Amino acid sequence: MTSPRIAFIGAGNMAASLIGGLRAQGVDAGSMCASDHGAEQRARIGAEHAIDTFASNAEAIQGADVIVLAVKPQVMKDVCLELAAHISDRQLIVSIAAGISCASLERWLGARAVVRCMPNTPALLRQGVSGLYANSRVSAAQRQQAEQLLGAVGLTLWLDEERLIDAVTAVSGSGPAYFFLLIEAMTAAGEKLGLPREVAAQLSAHTALGAARMATGSDVDASELRRRVTSPAGTTEAAIKTFQAGGFEALVEQALHAAARRSAELAEQLGQ
Repeated sequence: MTSPRIAFIGAGNMAASLIGGLRAQGVDAGSMCASDHGAEQRARIGAEHAIDTFASNAEAIQGADVIVLAVKPQVMKDVCLELAAHISDRQLIVSIAAGISCASLERWLGARAVVRCMPNTPALLRQGVSGLYANSRVSAAQRQQAEQLLGAVGLTLWLDEERLIDAVTAVSGSGPAYFFLLIEAMTAAGEKLGLPREVAAQLSAHTALGAARMATGSDVDASELRRRVTSPAGTTEAAIKTFQAGGFEALVEQALHAAARRSAELAEQLGQ
């Protein structure tokens, strides 16, 4: 597939990550550009990736096949209203802003082909995972374009229903913070067991990394991997039983439901 011309509206970390991922895959710098109101942001992303930058959003999208909305959710409405008169029917809109529904984007931009994405912060290391939803106006070719774009920074998974974006937000969008919390807690506990803090921190973080690599590289699910490393009456079983006695699984479920509810609330608030 020939590389589409891509315009990034907003030149923050996620836009820079996507541009860097595409460049690493061999996409030509000349097929991408970015706009941002901040001169420092424009200078940084332009110098780092050798792409054209613009202060004007409307100027940036001229001739683009794909327009990536990478601005903060709080300013999305204003940005869309500014762009509405300059977007053509052939252009694909890809939004990576949390909490902004396709209906809101279509209300602000007019009836457009829209793909809504929920990436997560490991995308900054090209180790992300993104949930994608396409509205009915998105063609098969445009789905490929969106998949190529988000695939540059990690795994892409398509959703059949937009409401599932809230669940993706709860599981993977917010998910890195849950693992950071566990690493924090394990580090503190290791320190109380007598380990130097730096040693406890490295043991915890690298154990999380190794476990994740085992889980993503295995042909069995996490419960089987857990069973394989949990010897009867051993040290791991003692820890697992303590987690479960404290209601670990139920607490995780409650936490994810809270995140999903908040995602839906934000979509309602920000989409007015």
